[in-house]
Amino acid sequence: MTTVQGHCDPAFARVREVFEENFAEGRELGAAVAVYAGDRKVVDLWGGVADRRTGREWLPDTPCFGFSCTKAVTAAAALLLAERGLYELDGPVTDWWPEFGAAGKEGTTAEHLLTHQAGLPAFARPVSAEEAADPVALADELAAQEPEWTPGETHGYHALTYGWLAGEIVRRHSGRTVGAFVRDEFAAGLDLWVGAPDDVIDRAAKLSAARRVQGGADSTETADSAKTADSARTADSPRVLASDLLNRLVAAYTDPQSTMNRSTGNPHPGKGGYNNPVVLRAGWPSAGMLATAPALAGFYRDLVTGRILRPETLREAIRPRVAGPDRTMLIDSSFGLGFMRPAQTFFTPKAGRDSAFGHTGAGGSIGLGDPDAGLAFAYLPNMMSDMAAGDLRAYRLLDAAYASVS
Repeated sequence: MTTVQGHCDPAFARVREVFEENFAEGRELGAAVAVYAGDRKVVDLWGGVADRRTGREWLPDTPCFGFSCTKAVTAAAALLLAERGLYELDGPVTDWWPEFGAAGKEGTTAEHLLTHQAGLPAFARPVSAEEAADPVALADELAAQEPEWTPGETHGYHALTYGWLAGEIVRRHSGRTVGAFVRDEFAAGLDLWVGAPDDVIDRAAKLSAARRVQGGADSTETADSAKTADSARTADSPRVLASDLLNRLVAAYTDPQSTMNRSTGNPHPGKGGYNNPVVLRAGWPSAGMLATAPALAGFYRDLVTGRILRPETLREAIRPRVAGPDRTMLIDSSFGLGFMRPAQTFFTPKAGRDSAFGHTGAGGSIGLGDPDAGLAFAYLPNMMSDMAAGDLRAYRLLDAAYASVS
C-alpha cells in the first residue's frame, strides 16, 4: 500500500483523504499535490513511484512533466513584457515580427497568438523532436505558413504550435528563450524549468501509460488527445456528454488527419515519448515544463498575490476573450490571454467557475489560481489517464481544496 507523505494543514484534511483514496483505488503510480491559501502552503503531499521500471520512490523534490500546464508559464512571460510596454497586445504582430505577415496573416495580433485564434493549430509538415529544439527555426516555419482560418475569426486549441507563437513574443522582446526568461524573471526560487538541465532530468518522474491506445501508440505520446477526451467525459456535471459529440470526438481521435491529431502529435517527441531527454532539455514552450507540485502552485501563488504581474494586468489576462466550441478539440473551451477559464476543457468546482484560471495538461496534470478564493493549486501525476475511463483525479482534489477554504 502506498504511503502518502508530506504536510497537510488540518483544515485541508479532505485533500489528503482524496489523494490517499486515489492511490488506494489504483488511480496513481506516483503523484504530488500542493495548495497555497494566500502565502501559506497548506498542502504539500507526494507518494508512490517516480519510475515504474526501477521502482524509484517519489521524493519531495521530484519534478514531473507538466505537459500543457507549461502554456500558462509562457503566457505569464509574454504578459510581463506587455506590461512593461514593449509591445501592444492588440497591435499587429508584424510591428515586431514582419515575416509573420506572409500568406494572409498580416492582420494577426499578439492577442490572437495568446488566445488560440492565429489559425496555425498544427505544422504543415512533420517536425522531429530534434528540430523542435530550435525555437527560431520553428517560429520561422510558422511565420511562412498559410493559416487554416482567418486569424481572429474563431479559436481552436494550438496544442503545440502555441509555444513557438507566444514564445516568439518573449524571444523578440527580451532576446531570451521562454525558459531563460522565466528563470531570470520569476522562477529563480522555484523548482520549475522550461528546458531542464540533465541533473534535473535524471531525478524527474518518468511518465507511464495507464494502457495502450489504438494503433499501439503509447498514451504518453498522444496524451493531449487523451486529455481532450477525458475533459469531455468530465464536463459540467461531471456526466457523459451527448453521444453525438462523443462520436465526433472518437472520430477525430482516430483520424490521423483531424485537427486534433495534427495539433497534438506534431512535433512528435520521439523515442520514449515525453520522457525523451531531447524534449526535456529543449523546453518546448507549449509542453516542456518540469516542475514540482509546490513550485507550480507557487507560480500561481505569485500570480494571485501580484508578484509576477500587476493585479490589473492579471485581471485583464484572465478576462475571457474566446469561449464556445473549439475548432480543434470540438468541445467548448474558454481562454483569457493564454490562461484557460472554466469550461469543458478546464473543469472546475462550482465555487471557482467565476474566478479560477490556469491550465490543464495531458494525462491529468493541472495548475490553477483563484484570486477571489486566494487559492493556488497544482497536481502532477506520472501515470497518464485511461482515456476510456475518464480522469477525475484532479477534479476530486480541487473540489476538496475549494471545500476546505469555503
